[in-house]
Amino acid sequence: MSDQSTEFTRLPETDEEREDPERATREEVLDFWAERFGVPPETFEGYTFWERGAGKLWLYQGSPPSPVDIEGLGMTFLRTRQEHWKPTLESVQRFGEHASQNVIHLDEDAARAFVAGEDQELDWDGDWGYLVVTHDLAGEAEPVGVGLYVYGELRSQVPKGRRREV
Repeated sequence: MSDQSTEFTRLPETDEEREDPERATREEVLDFWAERFGVPPETFEGYTFWERGAGKLWLYQGSPPSPVDIEGLGMTFLRTRQEHWKPTLESVQRFGEHASQNVIHLDEDAARAFVAGEDQELDWDGDWGYLVVTHDLAGEAEPVGVGLYVYGELRSQVPKGRRREV
């Protein structure tokens, strides 16, 4: 038997297929992205969702057999099994362009501070929680990462190893 911390298992499609009540389903993941960020479920057609460890979801374009005992599969995508689900930097950079809500756009100075990992006080009249953070690059708004907005402060969720002074 393989070690569950290294084994990827495909998410069940629906609640009826779920054996572990704590485990997310594909349907719940699609609902989360649609309800929180306005990303249409069809955006993820052709992709499969996988869990490795407790609540660490990965996204893969295609459908290998399940379970798979390998080091990596696709890209890290979402953290579940906690009070508030958290999208990864990679998922927001890849799919954040499809978001139509809970998106905060930063000017150059604020974007520089954000990618450097700095928290900053900003006015935001939307929902508290995780946001898609965008900034203009080459004349278009592009997703740069995940921010956590609480108590009038945008907290950078850029992982320490990915922060940059620009």
